[in-house]
Amino acid sequence: MLLTLNNAYYCTGESSFEHTSGVDTSDVAEHPHDDKPRPYSCTVCDKRFTRKDNLIAHERTHSGQKPFVCTICDKRFTRRQILDDHKLTHSGENLYSCTQCEKRFSSQGSVRRHMTVHTYKCTVYGKCSSSNEELTVHEQVHSGKKPFECTVCSKRFTRASSLVVHSKSHSGEKPYKCYMCEKTFALSASLRKHMKVHTEQKAYQCHVCGKAFKESGSRNRHARVHSGEKPYKCRLCDKSFIQSGDLNKHMRVHTGDKPYKCSLCSKSFVTSWNMQEHRRRVHSDSRPHRCPYCGKLFVTKVELKCHLRVHTRAKPYPCRHCSERFTRLTQLRAHLLKSHNEGSWFTCHICQRKFINGSNLKKHLVQHEDVKPYVCNDCQKCFYTDVELRCHQLVHLEFK
Repeated sequence: MLLTLNNAYYCTGESSFEHTSGVDTSDVAEHPHDDKPRPYSCTVCDKRFTRKDNLIAHERTHSGQKPFVCTICDKRFTRRQILDDHKLTHSGENLYSCTQCEKRFSSQGSVRRHMTVHTYKCTVYGKCSSSNEELTVHEQVHSGKKPFECTVCSKRFTRASSLVVHSKSHSGEKPYKCYMCEKTFALSASLRKHMKVHTEQKAYQCHVCGKAFKESGSRNRHARVHSGEKPYKCRLCDKSFIQSGDLNKHMRVHTGDKPYKCSLCSKSFVTSWNMQEHRRRVHSDSRPHRCPYCGKLFVTKVELKCHLRVHTRAKPYPCRHCSERFTRLTQLRAHLLKSHNEGSWFTCHICQRKFINGSNLKKHLVQHEDVKPYVCNDCQKCFYTDVELRCHQLVHLEFK
């Protein structure tokens, strides 16, 4: 049963199956192959719908509103049907089972939605997709094929929808607005992901190390750190990766593409993150992240998070071959290489020195070339690596 309070619908915990049907997935303008009239149009993104209630529900993706609230856990939903499905999770009963994988669900609708993933399966490593179109797009990850090209910057994509979203980065269009903090986004998925910042809810936990995540996909990707699964393989050098994005970045090693250029020194980088890190470390003295235990300052939140483990003695990365645990992922990878011969060394072709990761090899190669690209802003002294530069800059801080 639902009660209305302050323009929100609250689940009372009582069972009710007299809810409306779910979203008609064929009820949008991207499906022009049928003759259904779609008189209801979204004023924000021009998507069209056959029914007014579907338009109203869709408009909530722009506003971020979730009027249906569970009184047990205060979780909010855009549709009554989703709330009805959700409240079954509080009973602990998963009554409906998938006939293909024995996965259990709290509603028949959830089973039907899940069953579609078994229809189309990737022949490379068995990933299931909900449609033939989705499977075709997924298989392009393995082939490296990207048929959709941006006419502004020539960046290529596997999906037409990804190109549409990317195009908004040039136009600056951000139609999706958070109703809690007024922040705007280029796509609805980014808004949904952002909304979890306000709830701080991390419902998906790793069964190996206990780390919690806001999304199941993030938890599943993290699990590969423990299992060693690397399903994305480079077709040029057979190197494998945990995530498709890592494979895409790696491909630039072969192509030499460095699309991200620093506006302060014109140095180019393979990824946007590398460029931003370079700007923070080389061109800025700002260290906004303070350790609550010892007061030490850090450039990034990630550095602070790693440092905190010195005080808490947390070791979230266990070895699957022995009882050893590690504070950092890089330490685990080093251990796997040295103790269990798992992984690949990066070898210098000049002196045959071995390194655990490619970035350390690149820094080492600079010494053979006798190039010192890192320059101190205070005294113009040059260094081989950013680490050497940061250590040197402490000398100037002592005199300030």
